[in-house]
Amino acid sequence: MKNKRQVPAVTSLPQAPREESDHRVRRYAITMTIRIVCFGLLVFVQPYGWYTWVFGIAAAVLPYIAVVFANAGSDSTESAAESPLPQIESPAPPPAIDDDEHPGILRIQESRRDEE
Repeated sequence: MKNKRQVPAVTSLPQAPREESDHRVRRYAITMTIRIVCFGLLVFVQPYGWYTWVFGIAAAVLPYIAVVFANAGSDSTESAAESPLPQIESPAPPPAIDDDEHPGILRIQESRRDEE
C-alpha cells in the first residue's frame, strides 16, 4: 500500500490578504480614534487632576501601540489544521455492466491516482 499524501484543508488556510489588511486598518483607526478622544478629554475635562495625566499619557502612547498592532499580521497567530479526511464512507460502486448486453452505453470508470 502506498503512503497517502496529506492534503491541506481549506479551513486551515490563512486569512485572505485583503481581509487581513482591512482588519489591520480598522484596528489602527479605532486606536487612533481613542487617541483623539483622549486629547479632547485632556483639554475639556475640568478640574484638572490625576486623570488629566492618564489622558495625556494615553494620547502619547497610543500611536506606538496602534502601529505595533497594525503591523502585527496574521503570521503571529497559528491556525490549527483540520483533518481533510472524509467523515463518512463513500457509497459502494455500482454493479458492473456488460458492454455486450447494452451496446449503446458509454461507460466511464474513474480510479484514484494512488490505486493505479
